[in-house]
Amino acid sequence: MAEESFRISEVLPASPELVYATWLSSVGHAEMTGAGARVVPGVGGRFSAWDGYIWGITLELEPNHRIVQSWRTLEFPGTAPDSRLEVLLQPTPEGCRITLAHSRIPAGQAESYRQGWYDHYFDPMRAYFSRLAGRGTKKRPKARRKPSRRAKTVTRPRKAGKKARSVRRKTAPTRRTSTPRRKGAKKRR
Repeated sequence: MAEESFRISEVLPASPELVYATWLSSVGHAEMTGAGARVVPGVGGRFSAWDGYIWGITLELEPNHRIVQSWRTLEFPGTAPDSRLEVLLQPTPEGCRITLAHSRIPAGQAESYRQGWYDHYFDPMRAYFSRLAGRGTKKRPKARRKPSRRAKTVTRPRKAGKKARSVRRKTAPTRRTSTPRRKGAKKRR
């Protein structure tokens, strides 16, 4: 059976360590792509992504630098062997250069997967890591705390020579009518 391959690259606003950890995390992978993922980290660990459309096994790992996985989709012919995906991570001044070397793709499918990597991985990853990089840099307005339903603001009367001031006091709890009373319990007045 004829096979195809390609190599593509993109710069992300994140460190190689963060991209590596996110790729090999079920929660991280799902958050960065926007679709369901399950990843068992480590060599021999199985993974699935894009709600089960993609699956495979992690074959080799070089922490924070390289991930090699067997890779296939629902569109692979049943007799086709798994393709091979090599993810290379290199630090850059802007963050991390991610290079994907995707080989052993069934004939006629490479161009579709090449575009898919941009549309379903690189674009969402860039947005995800940009959001992460932006956390903590902008000052958000503090949330205003609302008084509880049982709290009541009262104004104390002025004493000679002093200003009046407002004080929050808790009022007595209200009786719930939907909860039955225990046998022998007295009514509150």
